[in-house]
Amino acid sequence: MPRPVHFEIHASDPERAITFYATVFDWSFERWGPNPYWLITTGDGPGIDGGLVPRQGPEPTENAPVNAFPATIEVDALDAATRRVQQAGGTVVVHKTAIPGVGWLAYCTDTEGNIFGLMENDDAAE
Repeated sequence: MPRPVHFEIHASDPERAITFYATVFDWSFERWGPNPYWLITTGDGPGIDGGLVPRQGPEPTENAPVNAFPATIEVDALDAATRRVQQAGGTVVVHKTAIPGVGWLAYCTDTEGNIFGLMENDDAAE
């Protein structure tokens, strides 16, 4: 069965996006090749790594419907993660919501207007 193996973040300001994701998730970035492209290492263990590229076109507009394939990032503590997002210049757009028997979910935007999810596993969530 096919599985996702890579993701890309599109950024109007790549350096600003790198600072955001390094601050919020402690991800590391390494420039790859002569083109403006950065490899993203998200950590050890289960999960996937990705890339960051300059955006080709206009930024997403505020309050626009989701027109993407958002990634959801597993975090140990959702409340702490959403605070880090806001402190780093991002926005919480869907606040903490229970997914019964699974955990807690929130959606945020980064400094580039990209939407992503945060999930804290908790089988007692109601």
